[in-house]
Amino acid sequence: MTSKELRQKYLDFFASQGHAIIPSASLIPENDSSTLFISSGMQPLVPYLLGEKHPAGVRLANSQKSFRTEDIEEVGDNRHNTFFEMLGNWSLGDYFKKEQLAWVFEFLTKVLGLDPARLYVTVFRGNDTIGIPADKEAVEIWQKIYAQAGLEAKDVNFPEKHGLQGGRIFYYDEKKNWWSRSGVPAKMPEGEPGGPDSEIFYDLGADLKRHEKSIFKDQPCHVNCDCGRFIEIGNSVFMEYIRTDSGFRKLSQQNVDFGGGLERITMVVQGKDNIFETDLFINAIRKIEQLSGKNYRGSMSAFEIITDHLKAASFIMGDDQGIAPSNTGQGYIVRRLVRRAIRHGRQLGIEQESWTKEIAKIVAHDYQETYPELKRNIDRVIDQLAEEETKFNKTLDTGLRVFEKIVDRQLTTDNRISGLEAFNLYQTYGFPIEMTVELAKEKNLTVDLAEYEAELKKHQNLSRTASAGMFKGGLADASEATVKYHTAAHLLLAALRKTLGDHVIQKGSNITSERLRFDFAHHDKLTEQEKKQTEELVNQAIKQDLPVTCEEMDLNEAKSRGAHGVFEAKYGERVKVYAIGREKLHFSQEICGGPHVKNTGILGHFKIQKEESSSAGVRRIKAILE
Repeated sequence: MTSKELRQKYLDFFASQGHAIIPSASLIPENDSSTLFISSGMQPLVPYLLGEKHPAGVRLANSQKSFRTEDIEEVGDNRHNTFFEMLGNWSLGDYFKKEQLAWVFEFLTKVLGLDPARLYVTVFRGNDTIGIPADKEAVEIWQKIYAQAGLEAKDVNFPEKHGLQGGRIFYYDEKKNWWSRSGVPAKMPEGEPGGPDSEIFYDLGADLKRHEKSIFKDQPCHVNCDCGRFIEIGNSVFMEYIRTDSGFRKLSQQNVDFGGGLERITMVVQGKDNIFETDLFINAIRKIEQLSGKNYRGSMSAFEIITDHLKAASFIMGDDQGIAPSNTGQGYIVRRLVRRAIRHGRQLGIEQESWTKEIAKIVAHDYQETYPELKRNIDRVIDQLAEEETKFNKTLDTGLRVFEKIVDRQLTTDNRISGLEAFNLYQTYGFPIEMTVELAKEKNLTVDLAEYEAELKKHQNLSRTASAGMFKGGLADASEATVKYHTAAHLLLAALRKTLGDHVIQKGSNITSERLRFDFAHHDKLTEQEKKQTEELVNQAIKQDLPVTCEEMDLNEAKSRGAHGVFEAKYGERVKVYAIGREKLHFSQEICGGPHVKNTGILGHFKIQKEESSSAGVRRIKAILE
């Protein structure tokens, strides 16, 4: 079964269960202050999980393009990748645990043909301090499902301490079996939804743990350990709670949010022990073998990093809202991906100039039917990759000269390169530690790897601390202040188009309860007069206390009415159009999921604090409501 067939079988199965199939959202978040990229299928759906009505109904399914920045350093272990597709299905206050778990099991075992005996599941252990009990309901449902498949399903607590114990259903704490955008319950802000989840694991075989070289061979084996035997292929989140100022209470609607990694499910269906040898990656792997003259199995980590990173970068740059490599924000992540791939290409001995574009072409070809925007934007991707290769190769050459100076100094002292110097070569000039060690060995020098690891860990901890305030999801929260800023963003776009012209389109936004950041297409710095006029138009709309109304309609009708929507690729045939104004004299009309205020009069006074460049051809406004 090909990955394309698997993806379609999933969508067809849930369509047969009454789900509307919605398209994937852009990788670039809309009105999202919490994350640089879309990292799960539920992110674009948060307003609906909180109670907004979705135009397509209460049962939804799709395959969502996703990217996780935090997994960059994990790539190279045959199962992690930064770009992936998340097969998802949602119940917005409709069905719940009984239907969800039965359907997922049926899809995996009957439609895909996986052996039920190789499937294991986990559930939430419960937490007395937050008043949420163990999910015994899910355990009972799973036991009935397994019994129908002819299997006994013993439930086991504390497998991380005592191992499998002959069990098939395992209890874990909130670090493993609780899901919210912000993580464990203690980190959830007020207004944040979450709930217990039930993960499904596939057993790749006990021999993966028994290898003499396995560092896990003497530790208890359980489904959530890291020995490599078990791999998670799906997670059903039961989003039934919301955090309040006095603790947790049940949501007004109980939701289901399922996510299953297409790459991992494809791996087990195709009988592989490695996602990179599935049809989702193998064409790029073969191209790298051709470019380098090396074999994948002989240099797996480097091949996987190159393949994953260039695939992810191609999807981000090739998005219709594409992000180019740069030194800040989303562009910095793209630059990091491309440069890390180039470094590993050098390690493999790839000498062809502008070789990264060859991988981008393969990615665009492999996904041309599923995600045609890649093919549509491939020329832009190729140009940006070529420019980045040229810049980085110059940086690497400079780094080599710095390395030679270190060598000259160390040969006259202790024949040892410090970990700090090795880390600076990596951080400043892109030298992977393997390259530094190899070059040092040629000069009869050693490298202090322990100090290098300490410096790297210190850097990673600082990076995590810097991003600790970010959590995954649509708007930062559903508070009234955030909703006000969301509505103000609509007014700002309309005002900019009236002031600057119809070429202005939204290129992204970042909205919190304290401020608005808005990116838009425009080449020139705004004059003081243009900023003043934009401010005045927004404040006039606020002063007039205009009503904000919502109407559902077909996408074509919305376009014919002049509704604006850059992100319309994520919507189905039925869309919501939010209009600000009276009768047909609308100040703003946009395709949007919500939420918004009812009248503009409650917004306060709109003030532009800063206007600056965001990237080539894109300007950024930072504004507040006073």
